[in-house]
Amino acid sequence: MHKLIHFCLNQKLVVFILLTFVIGWGVRVAPFDWDTGSFPRDPVAVDAIPDLGDNQQIVFTEYMGRSPQDIEDQISYPLTVSLLGIPGVKEVRSYSMFGFSYVYLIFEEDIDYYWSRSRILEKLNSLPVGLLPDGAMPALGPDATGLGQIYQYFLEGQDPDGNPAPGWNPEELRSLQDWYVRYSLLGAGGVAEVASVGGFVKQYQVEVDPMKLQAWNVTLAEVANAVRKSNMETGARNLAVNGVEYILRGTGYIRELDDLRDAVVAVRDNTPITVAQVATVQLGPSMRRGVIDVNGADAAGGIVVARYGANPMATIKNTKAKIKEISAALPTKVTIDWQQTDRAAVEKFAANHNISPAFASEAAADTTLKQDAWLPWTNTHERDHWPEWMNTAKVTIVPFYDRSGLIAETLNTLDSALLEQILVTIIVVVIMILHLRSSILISAMLPLAVLITFIAMKLFKVDANIVALSGIAIAIGTVVDVGIVLTENIIKHLQQARENSSKTSSAAIIYEAVTEVSGAVTTSVMTTIVSFIPVFTMAGEAGRLYRPLASTIAFALIASIIVALTIIPPIAHLLLGVFPKWLASEKNKASQASVKILSRKGLITALLGIGAGIAFGFSIALALVLAALALINAYHAKLPPHLQKIGGLSINIVTALIVGWLLAKHWMPLGLDSATFTNFVFVIIILGGLLLTFKFAELAYTRILSWILDHKIIFLSIPLMMLAVAGCIWLGFGQLTAGLPEGIKNTSLYQDIDRKFPGLGKEFRPALDEGSFLVMPTVSPHASIDEAAGSLRTLDAAIATIPEVYQVVGKIGRAESALDPAPISMIETIVNYRSEFRADSQGRVLTFKVDEQGDYIYDIKGKLVPDKKGKPFRQWRQHIKSADDIWQEISHVIQVPGVTGAPKLQPIETRLVMLRTGMRAPMGIKIKAPTLLALEDFGLQLERLMRESNIPGLDINSINADRIVGKPYLEIHPDREAAKRYGLNVIDIHKTIQTAIGGEIVTTTVEGRERYGVQVRYAREARDSIEAIKKILITTREGAQVPLGQLVDIEYVRGPQVIKSEDTFLTAYVTFGSNPGFAEVDVVEDVQAYLEAQEKAGKLKRSGGTRYEFAGNYQSALEFDQNMMVMMPLALLAIFSILYLQNRSVINTIIIFSGIAVAFSGGFLLLWLYAQPGFMNIDVFGHNLRSIFQIHPINLSTAVWVGFIALFGIATDDGVVISTYLRQRFKKDQPQTIGQIRATTILAGKRRCRPCLMTSATTILALLPVLTSTGRGADIMGPMAAPIFGGSLVVLLSMFVVPTLFCLWQEVARHKR
Repeated sequence: MHKLIHFCLNQKLVVFILLTFVIGWGVRVAPFDWDTGSFPRDPVAVDAIPDLGDNQQIVFTEYMGRSPQDIEDQISYPLTVSLLGIPGVKEVRSYSMFGFSYVYLIFEEDIDYYWSRSRILEKLNSLPVGLLPDGAMPALGPDATGLGQIYQYFLEGQDPDGNPAPGWNPEELRSLQDWYVRYSLLGAGGVAEVASVGGFVKQYQVEVDPMKLQAWNVTLAEVANAVRKSNMETGARNLAVNGVEYILRGTGYIRELDDLRDAVVAVRDNTPITVAQVATVQLGPSMRRGVIDVNGADAAGGIVVARYGANPMATIKNTKAKIKEISAALPTKVTIDWQQTDRAAVEKFAANHNISPAFASEAAADTTLKQDAWLPWTNTHERDHWPEWMNTAKVTIVPFYDRSGLIAETLNTLDSALLEQILVTIIVVVIMILHLRSSILISAMLPLAVLITFIAMKLFKVDANIVALSGIAIAIGTVVDVGIVLTENIIKHLQQARENSSKTSSAAIIYEAVTEVSGAVTTSVMTTIVSFIPVFTMAGEAGRLYRPLASTIAFALIASIIVALTIIPPIAHLLLGVFPKWLASEKNKASQASVKILSRKGLITALLGIGAGIAFGFSIALALVLAALALINAYHAKLPPHLQKIGGLSINIVTALIVGWLLAKHWMPLGLDSATFTNFVFVIIILGGLLLTFKFAELAYTRILSWILDHKIIFLSIPLMMLAVAGCIWLGFGQLTAGLPEGIKNTSLYQDIDRKFPGLGKEFRPALDEGSFLVMPTVSPHASIDEAAGSLRTLDAAIATIPEVYQVVGKIGRAESALDPAPISMIETIVNYRSEFRADSQGRVLTFKVDEQGDYIYDIKGKLVPDKKGKPFRQWRQHIKSADDIWQEISHVIQVPGVTGAPKLQPIETRLVMLRTGMRAPMGIKIKAPTLLALEDFGLQLERLMRESNIPGLDINSINADRIVGKPYLEIHPDREAAKRYGLNVIDIHKTIQTAIGGEIVTTTVEGRERYGVQVRYAREARDSIEAIKKILITTREGAQVPLGQLVDIEYVRGPQVIKSEDTFLTAYVTFGSNPGFAEVDVVEDVQAYLEAQEKAGKLKRSGGTRYEFAGNYQSALEFDQNMMVMMPLALLAIFSILYLQNRSVINTIIIFSGIAVAFSGGFLLLWLYAQPGFMNIDVFGHNLRSIFQIHPINLSTAVWVGFIALFGIATDDGVVISTYLRQRFKKDQPQTIGQIRATTILAGKRRCRPCLMTSATTILALLPVLTSTGRGADIMGPMAAPIFGGSLVVLLSMFVVPTLFCLWQEVARHKR
C-alpha cells in the first residue's frame, strides 16, 4: 500500500491519464439518462426494483375443450411427476384449467437459467410414448421472469387530435394486433414475447342445421370433410414452354364466404348438395378466455415481455422506437357521424368532390364507406375543409402500463438524493475545515467514487434499481469520511511543517500523513464491507432484493479507498503543496502587466470573474456573489491583517452559502409551494444548527472528556441504559421481562411500561409505491365470460369516477401467454392515478404561472402556463393526503354485488407474489388436501372463522378463500349397452359431441400472412339446452341417424374451474390483507394464534391429510429471520477479527467494538421516536416537521435490518481512528501515572476529535435528503436510512466511550503493574 501511494505521488501524469479514462468509462456506463451528445453510451441495466422472481421455468400445454379434471389427470400430473427429477428442481407447481395446463418448475438459485431450460427440453423430448394424450404438445414458456411484463397497451382508433374515435371493432383491432403489431414488436431488442389479449379472433363459422342434414341425408362428418377439402392449394413443380420456365400453382384457399358456401358436401340423385344448403356460413368470433375493458368497451391489446437478462429500460425504449416506426403504417378509416347527416348528403358531398364509389354497395341501408375512395381525399385536404360530420380514426397503440415511467421516477429520486448529498457534504466540509481547496479536494471524491461504482456494477452485472442505487446513497457519508480523515491529517502535517520551518518536501510530508492513517481508514472501510456478509449470504427473495445493495455499498467503499490512496495524494500535493508555493513565489516582481496577470491575486481574480460571467447566464445572484468575491480578492492585499483573516473566512462562509442556496433550490425541503428563500432559511437552520452543535462539541470536547475520565462509572452507565431501552423497543418490555414474577407484572407501573414499549411491528419489506394499483377481486366461478366481463365493466366504471384516477384498464381471464394462468373469474384492473403534483415524465414537479392573488393563469386553450418561478399544481382533492387514501376510495367503490373484496396490490408486487407463491396477495394461507372437496371445505372454514375473529389489523373485506368446486358442468355419460345395439363405440359418440356442440376447427385459411380457423358445429339453437343436445343426430355405420339422447345420460354437476397443485399435492389458498398502519407479520402471527386456538376448541375441523401453512411475505420473513440468526453473529465475529488483526489486542478490539452496541441502541431509539405522535410535531414556516422528514411508524423489516447492518460497519469508524491514535500516542509518551494517562488520553482524543466529528457530521447530514425524500423509491430508502441516522447521532458517544474505556484499561494495567 505504501509503495502504491509513493508511486501515485511521483507519477502524476499516469494517475491523471487513468483518471480521465475512469471518468469517461463511468459516464459511458452510468444508469442515468444523461445527454452526452455524440459520446457513446452503454448504461448499466436499469429497472425499478431487483428481479425478485424465483429461478423459474414454465411448461405450457394446450389441450382445447378439455375440462380442468381431464387436464390435471392426463397432462399436469404426468408432467409434474416426470419433471420432478430434473437436477436442481426444488418445487413443481401446476395449474389445470379449461383447455390449458401450466407447470411451473422452481429451481435452486445457483442453477443457470438457460441450463435449466435445456434440461427441461431434454426431458420433454424423452417422455415415454403414450404418457400424454394425442394432440397435447407441451412447450417451454418464454425465457422471461416474473418482472418481464414491462409494457402493456391496447389499440384504439383516434382522430387527428388524439381523441378516441369510433370505427374499429374488436375483431379488426385483434387482427391488427395478432398479425402486424405483435410481430413487429417481437423484433424490438430484448423482447421475448408479445402476448395478445382481448378483442375477438376472427373465425369462419359453419353453423349446421340438423334438420337440413336429415332432410338431405347428409352427415355432420361429410360437412366437415367438404369444408376441409375446399381450402387447399397445390403445386406441380414447373413447366418449360418455348424456353421459358413457369412455376405451376393450383390455387384454392378460401378467400370469401361464398367459397365455403359453394363447397359440395355430397351428391344425391345427381344433384350436388352444397354447404349453403345445410348450414349458415358467417364470420364470427372464436371462443375466447380473456377480455380487456377500456372505458366500458371491449378492446384488443398486448403485453410486451422482456427477455431474461435484458435491460428493461433499454427494452422499453426499443419497444417505443418500434411502435413509433410502425405507427405511420397503421391503418386509418374515414368515419361518419350519422346523427348529423344522412346517406343522401354524404353521396352528394362525395359526388361534388369526385369520391367514387362512396359506399361499399348500392343498397340504401348500407352505410359502409368505400375507404379506398375516401382516404385519398382526406389525405390531400386540410381538416378545415372537412364537413362537420366527417372524421378519421387511425389505429393507435396506447400504453396503459409502462414501467419506464416508474423507472425514470425512481432514478430521478436517487439522482436528486445523490446530488443533494454531495451539496450537503460540500457545506459540511467547507464549514468544518474552513479550507476551500481541501473542501474541493474532498468533495471531488464523491462523483469519482460514484463513477467507479457504476463501472463495477457494469463489470459484475449488477443492475441499477432503487435498492442497488440506495446503497450508493447510504455509503456517501462513509465515502467522504475517508477523504476527510486523509485530508485533515495532510493539512495538520503541512501546518506543523510550516510552523517548524521544516525543509522536508511537501510530497514527503503528504506521503507521511497519508501512510499514517491509511491503515486505520482501510480497516474502517473493511469492517463496513464485512458487516454486509449477512446480506451477501441472504437466500430467497431477501437475497435477490438486497444483494445488489450490498454490492453497490462494497463497490462505493472500495472506490473511496482507491480514490483516497491513489487520487487524493497527488492532487493534494498539487493543490496544497506545489500550487501554493508557485503562486507565493516572489520571483515575478516586475511591474509588467503580463507578469501581474500571472500573480496569485490576478489568477484567482480572473477565475472568479470568469465564473461570474458564466453564472450570469443561469443565476444573477450567484454571478453577483462571484463578482463580489473577485473584488474582495483583488484588494485583499491592501487590507489590514485582521481583515485579511476575516476575508479568508468570509470566502469559505460565502462559498457555503452559495452551495446552500443551490441545495435549497434543488432540495426544496418545505415543498415547491414555499419560496426558495424560505427553503434556504430552513436549510441554513437545519444544517447550521447541527454544525454548530458539532462545533460546540469540538470546543467543549476536552472539558467533557476530562469530567468523564473522573466519573467513568456514571458515564458508562448511560450507554448501558440505552442498550437496555433499545432491547425493550425491539422485542417489547413484556417479552424481555417474561421471567419476572406475576406480582411484578400485575403492577400498574409494569403495565404502563409494557404499553409504552410493546415491541416494533414486523413486516417482510416496505412496499415500493409504483404509482398504480392492481385491483384483483374475483367473480363467482359459475359466471360465463360475458357475465364476468359485465362485472368488470361495472367495477372499472366505478373506479373511473374517482377524480385522482386518470386511466382504468381491466382484464379478465388470460392473455395468450404461458406467463398468465388466470381463469375467467379473476379480474385484474390496473388503476393509474395522478401524481400529487403535476410532473414531467421523470417525476420532476412542474410549476405554473399564477397571478398576484396566487390563482393559476390559463392560456386560450384552457391549459396551465408553465413558469419556472410559478407554483406547482396539486391534482389531488384536499382530503387526499397519500396513495393510501386513494386506495381507500377505490376499496369503497368496488363493493359491487357478485364481486369479492380485494387486498391492496400493485402490478409488480402482485406479479412477484403470484409467481413465487401462487397466491394473488402478499399474505395468505396455503392449504393441501387429498381431495378438492376437502380443500374447499377447509378453506371456507378458515374464511368464516377469520371474518368472525375481529383480529386487530385484519382487513375483513379482503379475506377470500378459493372457490374450487363451483363451476357448472354438464357431464354426458355414454350408455355403452345402447351404443352397442347401434354398432357404435364411445369414440363415435364423443366425436359427434365434440364437433356438434364444441365445434371442430377443420381447416385454417391462408390470407396472406394472416391465418384464421374454420369451425364446423351445430347452430346455436340446436345446442343451447339439454333438450336440444339430446336431439343431436349420430350416424350409425348403416347410415341410420340416432338421437344422442338415446345413447347417453346427461347430468348436471359442480366441478372445479382451476385445479392447483404443488409437487403433486392438491392446493388452495385463503388470501387476506392488513389494514393501513398494521405490520403484515404481526397480523399473520395473530391470525395464526387465533386459528390454533379455534382448532384446539374444536371449531376448526380438518379431514385426514389436510394441512395448512402461512405463505407469502410471512414465509419470506421467516426465512430471512432464520438466515440472520446465523449470519449476523458471524458478521460481527468477522468485524471483530478484522479489528483484532489491526490492533493485535483483544481488549482494544472490544473497546472499539463497543461502538456497535452504542449505535445499535441509537437506531432503535430513533425508530421508537418515529412512532411517537408528539415527536417533531412542530410547525416551521407553516410546515410540520413530521411531514417534512417523513416521520411515521416504521416496522422492523428487511430494509431496517439492512440499515442496521450498514450502521454496524460505520459505528466502528470513529473508534478505529481514535483508538489507533491513542495507541500511537501512548507508545510515544509512555505515561506512568494516572494523571499522565488521563492527560495523554485527552491529548489523543482532542487530536482526533475534529476528523471524527466531521465524519459523523457528513454521515448524518448526508442522510437528510434521503429522510426527506418523497419521490418514487423513497419508501424503500427511508426505512434503511432511519436506523443509520439514529445510530450515527448516538455513535458520537464513541468519541467519549472509546477514550474512557481505553483510559480505564491503561489505569487497570498500571495498577496491576
